[in-house]
Amino acid sequence: MTVKVSVVIAVYNPGKYVEDCIGALLRQSLPQDEFEVFFVNDGSTDDTPARLDRLAAEYPHIHVIHQESSGWSGRPRNTGTRAARGEYVMFADHDDWLGDEALERMYDYGKENDADVVVGKMAGIGRPVPQELFRINRPRATVETAPLIDSLTPHKMFRRDFLNEHGIVFKEGKRRLEDHVFVVEAYLRAKSVAVLSDYLCYYHIARDDGSNAGFQRFDPVGYFNNLREALDVVEELTEPGPVRDQLYSRWLRNEMVERLRGRRLLKLPEEYAQELYREIRGVVTERFGPGVFARVAPTQRVIAGLVAAGLYDDIRALAEWESGIRPAGRLTSLAWEDGSLKVGFSAEYQVGGVPMTFRRDDGQDGQDGRDLLDLPLSDAARAALEAQGISLRAPVAKSDVDLVIRFRENATQFYLPLTSERHRIDTGDDGVFRQEITARAVIDPETAAGGVPLGKGIWDLHLRIKSCGWNKEVRLGAVRDGEVERTRTAALTGEPRRLVLPYWTDGPGNLSLDVDHQTNKLEREAVAWTDPAAGTVEGSSVRLPLPLHLAPAGGEPVQLRFERRNVGTYPALAEADGRTVSAPLPLEQLVGRRWAVRIGMPSAARGEPRWTRLPVDVLVDAKGAARVIDRKSVPLWRKLARRLKRALTNLQKTN
Repeated sequence: MTVKVSVVIAVYNPGKYVEDCIGALLRQSLPQDEFEVFFVNDGSTDDTPARLDRLAAEYPHIHVIHQESSGWSGRPRNTGTRAARGEYVMFADHDDWLGDEALERMYDYGKENDADVVVGKMAGIGRPVPQELFRINRPRATVETAPLIDSLTPHKMFRRDFLNEHGIVFKEGKRRLEDHVFVVEAYLRAKSVAVLSDYLCYYHIARDDGSNAGFQRFDPVGYFNNLREALDVVEELTEPGPVRDQLYSRWLRNEMVERLRGRRLLKLPEEYAQELYREIRGVVTERFGPGVFARVAPTQRVIAGLVAAGLYDDIRALAEWESGIRPAGRLTSLAWEDGSLKVGFSAEYQVGGVPMTFRRDDGQDGQDGRDLLDLPLSDAARAALEAQGISLRAPVAKSDVDLVIRFRENATQFYLPLTSERHRIDTGDDGVFRQEITARAVIDPETAAGGVPLGKGIWDLHLRIKSCGWNKEVRLGAVRDGEVERTRTAALTGEPRRLVLPYWTDGPGNLSLDVDHQTNKLEREAVAWTDPAAGTVEGSSVRLPLPLHLAPAGGEPVQLRFERRNVGTYPALAEADGRTVSAPLPLEQLVGRRWAVRIGMPSAARGEPRWTRLPVDVLVDAKGAARVIDRKSVPLWRKLARRLKRALTNLQKTN
């Protein structure tokens, strides 16, 4: 059997973190005789080598190569690639893991599109990953048609013959950004790059001990010398002009400007921060011109201009101001319509707890008016920026929001369809305004996960605001209008039916969805319901208020049962009409006793109802007359018996 994929994993002292990686490889849907794994042990000193040797002895498709420590991941990756026999080579880190169908799906997608490189959708758990790149599938992407340059980690699939043909290998030794050099060369030489976005292929993990190699503080001189090597590859394989400028802007944006912004700069020791700034300025003044500056966001362009002008104090002052920027959202509506949950919200940026403002310059001498960033810059900084042709224009007309639904278990996320409007709000000061965006998003539980149903579990809602170079995220729901709680309802959706329950998280009160009884939130809703008097009995039927509003109303397949310990359980098929449920009472079986009431909601995962006790009981007297009572109520005779028992106990103690 031809080996389709060779997985290469550089290993150095991963400890317990390698277990998730191993488990994911053993769960792959691709048959074991169609892929192979090479763990390249780069001089580990923990017990990992013995663990991997035992694994390889048990599984013929898993191999271990031991070598002396090289100090970084480039050499072990090259060692694994030379040993590989697969049509494609997939690189993974020892503390990350693959989706269970990742190898099969990525290989098939690569073959279908004759791709030299296959980029699978990534999730970052505790660390950032690209967002825009994975909005849609991109079967034949290039650096010109897709934001490939946003993803320069090597956790991708590369056609092995393609790597060999062009001699693409990792730079070796203890160094930074060797993956940038490797990946950008592959992008620029590939005849086709396929981006698979409808399945989560790779989980990029931040260790809870903070020991990921990429998180460690680096030597600025060595780091930016290594960065120049990536720029050299771009210079070799592109012509001067827009494409090269666009590619260069990725390093200006991510590796330089963003390191000099807000809290990221302020948390660094001052001596180290200034050394970092000096090395960044060296690259900026050597390699980047106005064409590169023009391809970053307005606020990033301002900082790049301050770097070029040598104005470190202004960069520091701007970082102090930016450290106070927070995204803010207000949930304004929440209601089910036609089987979908409609979510209304507003969003804006705040600085120091008050809305961010912009300035309107009405223009002079026949010039058009402009919206301007209201930044705390010195006169010298403003003059330096003007001399470089860097405007403080604020493109507020391009501001926008996204609402993302994210699976709490593994950070899988999907963008929700929405419509939005931008609003300019005059603050009362001459020419000063704030901007608010209002939006309405749609959550269809049967299609929200990239066209398929949301899986059983907890799904959190995250609001992302994009404006003028700020791109920040915040949970939605903690700030909400008063009417939202009244309209917050649950629904039974799909076939087979399952409960989708919007709820407020503990503490902040953010909005999340519990899909198919993942938690006991329904029971907590029932406990919170305190209106048993609303329950009625008419003839031989009982009508009870539900602990939550079911939507859409009518005809929902719910059940009731009346139960008493050591006596029996009597079920009844119920009809729900939104806020109440009705069911026949089996009075002949219930006569003369008090009965607990449970409601059974359907569960697709269980295949049978999930039962929740309601805060009411049904009391049927000896004549068959029934009434609904608070389950916490205690009969008078029982209260008297308890008092008598306490009195006797106290009397015995005194004697």
